[in-house]
Amino acid sequence: MRVLETFGTDRTVQTASEIGRRARLPSSTAHRMVADIVECGRLERDEDQRVRLGMRLWELALRGSHALRLRQAALPFMERAQARLREHTQLAVLENSEALFVERLSRPKAGANITRIAGRLPLHASSSGLVLLAHGPQKLQEHVLTKPLEAVSSHTATGPAQLRRLLADIRRNGVVVAPGSVESVSTGIAVPVREQRDHVITALSVVLPRDAPTGPAVEELRAAATGTAAALRAQRP
Repeated sequence: MRVLETFGTDRTVQTASEIGRRARLPSSTAHRMVADIVECGRLERDEDQRVRLGMRLWELALRGSHALRLRQAALPFMERAQARLREHTQLAVLENSEALFVERLSRPKAGANITRIAGRLPLHASSSGLVLLAHGPQKLQEHVLTKPLEAVSSHTATGPAQLRRLLADIRRNGVVVAPGSVESVSTGIAVPVREQRDHVITALSVVLPRDAPTGPAVEELRAAATGTAAALRAQRP
């Protein structure tokens, strides 16, 4: 796991020596482990003998994956919302106190957006993260709100009192509109998707240019959330 976790969204190809340094393994151990993992298909080598995650690992990860189930349920409704809004449309889940993005639909001329599939953002900064935090366990909220929080942009909410008010508003209104929270030129909008009445399983969001009207996006997201929730219920045996 230490070898595999050296890979990231911005570090997709490495040498065995680089993996060893990042995994804090002796060089000989790292080279031997990498060779073993390549042999069983979880890693692959490119033409320069650098190493990347293998297709076999991707195949295994998708089998019975919770994320795959969510994506299958949400994708038709995300596609409809993205076609109408023509901006980034995203699906995120709560993972280890962060928002993990499991799907993203975009267009070439859509506005600025730093998120990507399999990328993460802090819960307090992104619109999706705020929705997941607002509906998350009380223990999680206290964990996040009682530690110093980094401002991703000049508009990121970081004060505990400010965040508590914001989370209460999200629970009351069922939506968050977060202008400039991640990037000053963008507005994130997110809504919860409930598999059961009191259980939020994922968050749907769009990223708009900062000066774009938000009303149509809120309506599209709410419709997409309703459709996704119904599709998830239909998947149950």
